[in-house]
Amino acid sequence: MTSSMIEGKRADSARRRERVVKALDAALRAGGDITVSALARAARVDRSFLYRHRDLLERVHAAANTPVEEGRLAAVSRASLQADLANALERNTRLATRVRQLEKRLSQQLGEQAWRESGLGASPDIDQLLRRVVRLEQDLAEKCGELEARTEELEAARTANRELTRALNQPH
Repeated sequence: MTSSMIEGKRADSARRRERVVKALDAALRAGGDITVSALARAARVDRSFLYRHRDLLERVHAAANTPVEEGRLAAVSRASLQADLANALERNTRLATRVRQLEKRLSQQLGEQAWRESGLGASPDIDQLLRRVVRLEQDLAEKCGELEARTEELEAARTANRELTRALNQPH
């Protein structure tokens, strides 16, 4: 390359750098969001230009993370806004989960209430009836046991009666 071409490239690069610095100063004064893409658009340069010039890229990142004064209130940095947003999203997720839990619980309780009021549900004294059924089943089991014992006794008495009758009826 000839020296005039090299000088032309250097001059073009210097003009681009100057446009980037002016665009960065304007963005800082405006107090808007500072990103590499937005700054490259404003300065009419390619993003790769900023990535090739590390000093400019560091200034962009530093400006993006520096709070700006807006009237009496200090604006927060992009990183703190992102942290606040992440925290808000997490809280929103927790609250949405809690709302779903409460809706499910309410739905169950309303369903149970409607079931009881419709008359289709179990009788309120179902526990008392169940206890009575258990008691009657126990009584039945006891009576069956007694009946079995008496049947065995009766069978034994009949057998003894037959043997006695045979013994009496036999000639001696």
